[in-house]
Amino acid sequence: MKILVLAEKPSVAKELARVLGSNGKQKSWFEGPKYVVTWALGHLVELAEPEDYDPKYKTWSLEDLPIIPERMDLKVIRETSHQYKAVAQLCKRPDIGELVIATDAGREGELVARWIMELVRWKKPFKRLWISSQTDKAIREGFDNLKPGREYDRLYASAVCRAEADWLIGLNVTRALTSKYNAQLAAGRVQTPTLAMLMERERDIASFRPVPYWTVTADFGGFTATWRKDDRHDGRLYDKTEAEAIVAKLRGQTAAVEQVRRTERTEPQPLAYDLTELQRDANKRLGFSAKMTSNVLQRLYEQHKLVTYPRTDSRYLTSDMAPTFKSRLESVAVGPYASLARPLLRRTLDVSKRIVDDSKVTDHHAIIPTEQYVNLSALSPDERKLYDLIVRRFIALFYPPSRYDETSLVVKAGGETFYAKGYVLKEAGWKDVYGGAQALQDAAEDDDEEREADAERGAVRLASQSLPELKAGQPVELKGSRAVQHETKPPARLTEASLLSAMEKHNLGTPATRADIIEKLLQTDTIERQGNRLVPTGKGKQLIELVADDLRSPGLTAKWEQELERIAKGKGDPKSFIADIRSQTVRFVAEVKASAKEYKPHNLTHTKCPECGKKMMETKGKRGKMLVCVDRECGFRRAAEPALSNKRCPQCRKRMEIHEGKAGKYAQCRPCNVVEKLDGQGPGGKAGRRQQAQLAREYSDNVSLGSSLGDALKAALERRSE
Repeated sequence: MKILVLAEKPSVAKELARVLGSNGKQKSWFEGPKYVVTWALGHLVELAEPEDYDPKYKTWSLEDLPIIPERMDLKVIRETSHQYKAVAQLCKRPDIGELVIATDAGREGELVARWIMELVRWKKPFKRLWISSQTDKAIREGFDNLKPGREYDRLYASAVCRAEADWLIGLNVTRALTSKYNAQLAAGRVQTPTLAMLMERERDIASFRPVPYWTVTADFGGFTATWRKDDRHDGRLYDKTEAEAIVAKLRGQTAAVEQVRRTERTEPQPLAYDLTELQRDANKRLGFSAKMTSNVLQRLYEQHKLVTYPRTDSRYLTSDMAPTFKSRLESVAVGPYASLARPLLRRTLDVSKRIVDDSKVTDHHAIIPTEQYVNLSALSPDERKLYDLIVRRFIALFYPPSRYDETSLVVKAGGETFYAKGYVLKEAGWKDVYGGAQALQDAAEDDDEEREADAERGAVRLASQSLPELKAGQPVELKGSRAVQHETKPPARLTEASLLSAMEKHNLGTPATRADIIEKLLQTDTIERQGNRLVPTGKGKQLIELVADDLRSPGLTAKWEQELERIAKGKGDPKSFIADIRSQTVRFVAEVKASAKEYKPHNLTHTKCPECGKKMMETKGKRGKMLVCVDRECGFRRAAEPALSNKRCPQCRKRMEIHEGKAGKYAQCRPCNVVEKLDGQGPGGKAGRRQQAQLAREYSDNVSLGSSLGDALKAALERRSE
């Protein structure tokens, strides 16, 4: 009997087949003496649509909501049905006696396989391949240590609950809002509270009122210091005259060091990356969006096999991996990493519980390099940049902590107290991996959120500087002082990095889904990017006011996510979870129906729809800006900027716009108001294929088949275009 192996993607199936010796290539699978390897194309099966339960649901109607099937059905996705049929046929082969689930080792990967198994009614034994990298060694070891499939029933139950919850809440609330307000308004279990966090920041910014304050700084020759009333004071003065009085008081005064404090500080290595931390870092340092990071990382994992499983929520490694650390360092000891990794290979690695902790690893360990040989020149620029982050973070794990001296000075001048702070790097430690002393400055400047919070509060941070060697009681020269005006600043808008942090803090989504949630908000024109910041659009600002209060709450969604995790661990009850989701869905829809709120499209233009006469909205489409009729039932849409033909206006000689009317396509020059019919020509003024064929038939009896045919056709086309 043969074993059927089900991978998630063709590329993964190809690699599995190569390692397993299944070299017989068929259209939809690979076959060998022992294994038949096939694949899904992402999901092949999905939850049935409302119209699959009743054709009346094809038309969106508020009266039909909520739609809550007694039992959620599955259906084959039409676009990939050909592959599903192939997999189903393999499952029914009499020589197939066992199935190995080799989809991605996570909640969504489990769902991909189990839904296929459910529809084909798989009754034979099955096992689970659970690996954290795609190297040949990992694949072989994984197949030598296959897990019983039933061990992952709880993970499957959690995945089903997640999918059904998103269907029930997302579909019903989206249909309710869209039907009630006749506008494309989408809501969801995770995307709505995520939008709510962005809106909360917008409200904080809108309600912010700047408050002026002053600080006093003094120049003591080799360093500067900031006035404070005492140790607990933050240095702010809200009265300008008080600040100026201190400056006046200091004129002609002498100064002396009152106190010198030196403290040795150590900064441990940063932990290895999980997906969210890597997305944050890539956004800060490389300007990558969360989705871009996920896509590039997937290629490094799947195509190049250079990193371990990407969609992990752990930043720790397991004890059974410790023997592989040196071989991983050997594999990355190339190019710019050679000088960093080779010293580690000559000594015993310092592996502490800070790095390796089995109790803090659930399904997958942190993202680190594999033992695969790396050819840096084979990577694209984006892959190279992201790989650089992962490799340096991994190498840094085995370097010692960074050590530096922090020196604090207290200086008395004219009865006033000034404070200064400086740092002296003693041992760069792991910071050598990032450039040594420069990394100390980078790290101080890297915490954007902390700096922004200080600016918002108006807190005065003592600048880091190089301080001279001084002793208590030593006089110093007071060269001058000045009062500087500031004002408190509003909180900064969220970047993708800070939004990911907020989503993680509130337990919104999972590392694998957060990037998609942000992208969905962008694609539905609910939020937009302004530079590297995320800002709700006019549509998003109104949408958040139209949904139920509880659906906006990150707390409720976090509670659901925690329950899904409990279900995956066997501690939660799937039936109770879905019952709660169903009752919440009924309430959310009822609130939309009863609402007296209004929605006004924020992007209306003065252009009228040629079909119904109503105003049109300007939206962003895949091919640029589009004009869409405000009436969803009308549905008319066209490009906001008309295409240009190759025809030139006979008056101004500019290219004419292509339009389509009741009589067909025509070219128009708006400034000159010249209109010419295009006579069935396509964009650019060229004859279509049918017209070319017709002309060829017209002239083929009268001319020889040679260059003269081309001349005749050319002449005919020129006569037609005149």
